[in-house]
Amino acid sequence: MKVRQQGLMFIAIPLPHYCFISLFIFCMINLFRFVFLAAMIIMANGCARNPYATTNKAYKKQAKGYAKLLREYPVEDSAGLNYAPSWTGTTNFTMRRPNFVVIHHTAQNSCDQTLKTFTLTRTQVSAHYVICRDGTIHHMLNDLLRAHHAGASRWGNATDINSSSIGIEIDNNGFEPFTDAQINSLIDLLGRLKRAYNIPSTNFVGHADVAPGRKVDPSRYFPWQKLAENGYGLWYDTTGVVIPEGFNEMQALRIIGYDIKNPANAIQSFKIHFTPADSTSMINDDDKKILFDLEKKYQ
Repeated sequence: MKVRQQGLMFIAIPLPHYCFISLFIFCMINLFRFVFLAAMIIMANGCARNPYATTNKAYKKQAKGYAKLLREYPVEDSAGLNYAPSWTGTTNFTMRRPNFVVIHHTAQNSCDQTLKTFTLTRTQVSAHYVICRDGTIHHMLNDLLRAHHAGASRWGNATDINSSSIGIEIDNNGFEPFTDAQINSLIDLLGRLKRAYNIPSTNFVGHADVAPGRKVDPSRYFPWQKLAENGYGLWYDTTGVVIPEGFNEMQALRIIGYDIKNPANAIQSFKIHFTPADSTSMINDDDKKILFDLEKKYQ
C-alpha cells in the first residue's frame, strides 16, 4: 500500500510482514555470529592440538619420496655394471628390521624442547621415540626408517648403529633420576619392540656403550639392572665367582661389545652401565668378577 506525505511517497508494509523480515534478519545475524565463532573455536583447537602441523607435512612429504623410491623397478643406481637387458625381480623379500635399541637421555630440560630440536632441519638429529617425564611417549619416526641418534658408534662388529637400531630418548638433563612413569613406559615400549623385531637381550644398550668417550647417556642414574631383570640387556651375578689366573679384562670388554680402541673410554662406559657408583677409571677385582661373569653371558 502506498502512502503520500508532504510530497513523499512511502510503501507501507503490513505489520506481520515487517515482524517477519525483522526476525529473519535477526536470525541471520546471529547465525553468522555462531558460525564465525564456531570456526574460530575449531581453528584455535586445531592449533592447540597440533603445533607441529607444518613439520608433520614435511615428514609425510619425505616419507612419500622414500615410498616412491621403493616402488621403482628396475632398480636405478649409479654402479655402472653390466646389467642384463631385461629385469627380473625376486619374489622373496621383506623389510629390513632393527636389531638394536639404543637408549639416551635428552640432556635438555623439557619434552617440548626436545620435540622442537627434533623438528628443526638444521639440527639433523632425531630419534624414533621420546619419553616425557609423565610417561607420555612420542613416536616420532617409523621404526623401519633411519633416525639420526647414535652418530659415530660401534657395538661388537656393528659399526653403522643408526642403520640397524631404534633410538629412544628419555626427557632428562643428565643430572637427575628418571621418573617411575618414564621407566614403566620404557619397559612397555621395549617389550613391544623386542617382540615385534625379535631383538636379542644383549642388544639393548646405552649411547655411552656404543660411543665410549664421546657420550655418557643415559646417565649413572639409569636403572640398567631393572631393565635386565625384565629381559632388556644383561646383568651380572658375582656370587661364588673366582677370577681365573691370566684373566684378560680388556678382552672381556671387547666380547661384551665395547670398542676398546681407547681402553680408558671403554672402562668409563662399562662403569656408567654396570657400576654407576664408581667413577674411577681403573679395573679393580670386583670389576674383574663382573666382567668374567658377563663375558660368559655375552659369548
